Amino acid sequence: MFNKRKFYINGLWDDPSTPHDFDVINPSTEEACAVISLGSTEDADKAINAAKE
Repeated sequence: MFNKRKFYINGLWDDPSTPHDFDVINPSTEEACAVISLGSTEDADKAINAAKE
């Protein structure tokens, strides 16, 4: 299973500001195939500001 719990922002891997994860479900098997972090408004703002630079 694929696990990614960091965000790639401005050329660096950054920890999310919240500890919440989300299972990605494969619709053909209905099994979890990945776990990803759920971002917050703070994470989105950080990514948007980095993209503007």
